[in-house]
Amino acid sequence: MKILARWFLLAAALLLVTHLYPGVEVRSFTAALIAALVLGLLNAVVRPVLFVLTLPVTLMTLGLFLFVINALMFYFAANILGGLNVTGFTAALIGSLIYSACGIVIEAALDRVFD
Repeated sequence: MKILARWFLLAAALLLVTHLYPGVEVRSFTAALIAALVLGLLNAVVRPVLFVLTLPVTLMTLGLFLFVINALMFYFAANILGGLNVTGFTAALIGSLIYSACGIVIEAALDRVFD
């Protein structure tokens, strides 16, 4: 139940990103659900590989390069999906920051509800 609630709330967070920042566009709630699923899969599979490959750069930038990796995952998901559009890398960076902040709040809230 917690996984489904998290999935729906992260899809709603994508719609929130669309309303807060004009560089990110999600066409419908169904597209947001698919985008949230794809982002979750990319973050589970591709992000760890990128993290290991870019570890020296991440260490030299004191972890700030992780923002670039998050933006790349967001941008890559937008390129894969038709319902999620990102106008450029800056939009992907800002969109991924807002989406990550929403994800932190959602995770904290779900931990309290399903505890």
